Amino acid sequence: MTSRRDILHLLEHAAGECYPEVEARQIAEMIILERGGITRNDLIIEPNAPLDIPDIDTICSELRSWRPVQYIVGSAYFAEMEIEVHEGVLIPRPETEELVEWIAKDMPHAKRILDVCTGSGCIALALARRIAGSHVCGIDISPEALAIAQRNGERHAPSVEFLRADALADFSAVVGREYDVIASNPPYIPEADRATMRPNVTRYEPDMALFVPDSDPLLFYRAIARTARAMLAEGGRLYFEIYESLATDMVAMLRAEGYDTILRDDFRGKPRMICATRTR
Repeated sequence: MTSRRDILHLLEHAAGECYPEVEARQIAEMIILERGGITRNDLIIEPNAPLDIPDIDTICSELRSWRPVQYIVGSAYFAEMEIEVHEGVLIPRPETEELVEWIAKDMPHAKRILDVCTGSGCIALALARRIAGSHVCGIDISPEALAIAQRNGERHAPSVEFLRADALADFSAVVGREYDVIASNPPYIPEADRATMRPNVTRYEPDMALFVPDSDPLLFYRAIARTARAMLAEGGRLYFEIYESLATDMVAMLRAEGYDTILRDDFRGKPRMICATRTR
């Protein structure tokens, strides 16, 4: 039987055909720990112990074709939760965790929270776990995403409600009004930027969760902001994750739609989050 060390090297070599050395090592470790059912300490202390991962050849082939490691293992970690992810939902990012933490610290007594374009449900579930006593709802247009979000909800926060609704339409007809927090990480990458992105994103993650027309990159933000104006309770706030290159345009658009704004940088120093409150 092959040793843990040999399997790690096999995975690292396969991942190394697409990713830089450090990232390839991280990907290999993630797979061997998840699929091998061992801990990092097990790997360090007994690297020569035998290990069998029956589909190792398939996994290596997937790595060479840029399939994201999160889809290979079927999960991603977000805000201290193991979130189920598959093709059909966006893989949660660290920047989105920062948005969740900002909302939780900013609005610790929020009673009603709505997550628009919920995807895997990660924002809705993290907020439900951080803001005690809140009623949280997540909406998405994709039935596949909603099925995954529902399974994540059953595991991490069963009280969260997931409903089908279109962010570009009047979703208040589905979820009602008087929300203290409306949050969203909607599609925001202009089609023109597709060519600069890695294949692990463009080949596998859902286009509908990523890309917007070059002619109107604020399409989702504007639609959500307009619907949200009539849905926010007194003192309620609208939070977005945003594309750094659109930060200035976002501020201008939200002000034109009747909001005051606060822009915040992420841990990389890029403007990636915005909070909006109604002025009229």
